[in-house]
Formats: sequence, structure tokens, C-alpha cells
Amino acid sequence: MKRTALIAIAIAITLLLVPLLHLAFPPGHALHLSEFYVGLLGKFLCFAICALALDLIWGFGGILSLGHGLFFALGGYGMGMYLMRQIGREGQYQSDLPDFMVFLNWKELPWHWGLSDSLVGQIILALAVPGLLAAVFGYFAFRSRIQGVYFSIITQALTVAAMLLFFRNETGFGGNNGFTDFKRIAGMPLNTPGMKVGLCVASGLALIACYLVARALTQSRWGRILQAIRDAEGRVRFLGYDPVAFKLSAYVISAVMCALAGALYVPQVGIINPGEMSPAASIEMAIWAAVGGRGTLIGPVIGAFFVNGTKSVFTAVWPEGWLYVLGALFIAVTLFLPQGLMGLAKRFKK
Repeated sequence: MKRTALIAIAIAITLLLVPLLHLAFPPGHALHLSEFYVGLLGKFLCFAICALALDLIWGFGGILSLGHGLFFALGGYGMGMYLMRQIGREGQYQSDLPDFMVFLNWKELPWHWGLSDSLVGQIILALAVPGLLAAVFGYFAFRSRIQGVYFSIITQALTVAAMLLFFRNETGFGGNNGFTDFKRIAGMPLNTPGMKVGLCVASGLALIACYLVARALTQSRWGRILQAIRDAEGRVRFLGYDPVAFKLSAYVISAVMCALAGALYVPQVGIINPGEMSPAASIEMAIWAAVGGRGTLIGPVIGAFFVNGTKSVFTAVWPEGWLYVLGALFIAVTLFLPQGLMGLAKRFKK
């Protein structure tokens, strides 16, 4: 309880300080937080939601998914469709259709863009489509008792297949270039300081909400059964429980959390393309969770900030060496810190 209170206080202070330091102090002031760092914090908060989502199924359910980048990207594309429609006639071709559709000689919006002019409708789709995909895919995978490394492989195969599909121009998702050049959300400009801070704060609030939901779930009877499935699935089945239902529900909830992160991420970075579905993106999520400490919820959040903060530093001072650093970090954690940074903190606490 004490740890949760401290975490809540720390996050609340962060969410209050960001608007204060960015908006209350002018550029050039010693206390001014630049637009760059506001955007960077917003991205890290979205990544932290992904790490938390993966920890729910990997740390507590023993299900290592290497395809969560797909759900993140689908959430981003759902929001990106709305943002593309918000451009209106301010695009290069001054058409009601997005520029890439005009370039490809499309005459009307495809059917799956039917709700793209509604923010609420697209948010619902951005969460519902990844959730539905996770439900269908997970049902057949878990019912077939696919687990361990085999499940990890097929989740990555699904992600690669989706990435190749989204690269195709005829799918109506912008092909290789994806969506970009966003201008407004809910009728308000995206490039104002207030909007940038608002999106960052919204990401922070979403992280808090996801953490509280995940904590409530893992401490409930559902969470205890999920952990029992992780440790001894055969025994749980012998006791009369259906592991498929518990694993599937955890997988769907995790997918929806990732989709929410993607929907918040896109308006802050200003672009979404099939590259977000690359295998490397999903593997990095697993690294965040492992570095922070699986099965702790707060550990993967810390891991996401730590790894991406380190990445920001090394890509600035030694860009060609970042992947070596990332690989060495993952190997070191696997060999010497199997419980991640949270395990290290417990050692010092003793």
C-alpha cells in the first residue's frame, strides 16, 4: 500500500510539474521545460503502458507475446485515420480525401474509413479492433494449447504478416509512408504548447488508469488463478478451471492497453507507418518488461523509462552503437538480474 501511494504521488507531481514548467515559464528561463522534453515524456508514458500491458500476460500469465507491436500500431492507425480526416482541404491536393488517396487516384473513401470523421467512433475502433483480433487469435492459439516459444513465434509471425499487408497501397492505410502531416484534433491545432502538454498529461493519466486496473486484476481471484496457470497449468486444469478463459481474457485486456498507448502516441509524434509493426518494436517491449522486472507491474514501467532514456542518450552521442548497448543490457539483466531493476532494488533494501 505504501509503495502504491508513493508511486501515485510521484506520477501526480510529474503531471503537475510538466504543465507548470512548460507553460508558466518562458523559453530561455532556467526552469522552462522545452517542447522537445514534453514530447519525449509523452512518448515514454505511452511506451510504459505497453510494458505494463506485456507484464500482465508475461509476468503474471507466463505468456510471452512478441507481437504486441501490432496492437500498438493498430491503435495508432485508428487514431491516425481520424487525424487524416481532420486535415480537410489543407492537404497538398486540397481535396476532402487524404493526399495519398488522391495520389493513388481513389475517388471515394473505402468502407473501413466510414467513422473516420468521428473522434469518439475512431477511439472505439482503435481499441475494439485490436481487442477483437486478440480475442480471435488468442482463442484458437490457447485452445490448441500453444504455449512457450511456439506462442512467441506465431505472435511475431502475425505481426510480420500484418506489416506486409499494411505496406500495400490498396489497403487504404497509406502504404509505406503511412499517415502524417496531422494538423488538428477535435478542431484544435496540434502544434500549440497547450495541446502538447494536454496529450502528455492524457498519456500520464492513461498510464495511471492502466496500472490501477492491472493491479486490481492481479490481486483478485482472477489474478491468482492466472498466476497459478503460469506456474502449473496442468494442475489448474485438473482442479476444474479452464485456462483458456483466463489466458484469453488477459491477452485481450493487454492488447487493448497497447492499442490505447498507440492511439495516444500518434498525435504526439505526428506519424504512423507499418514500421511500428516491425519485429524489433515488439521485442523492445519485452526488453522493457525484463529490464524493469517481470511480475511487478511497476517494474516494467520503470524499465520502459530506463531503456528509452538510455536510448535517447546513446542515439545522440553514439547512434551506431545503441543496438550493441541494448543487446549488452538485455544479456546482463538475463544473467545477473533475472528480476530486473526491481530485484536489484530489493537487494539494496535488504
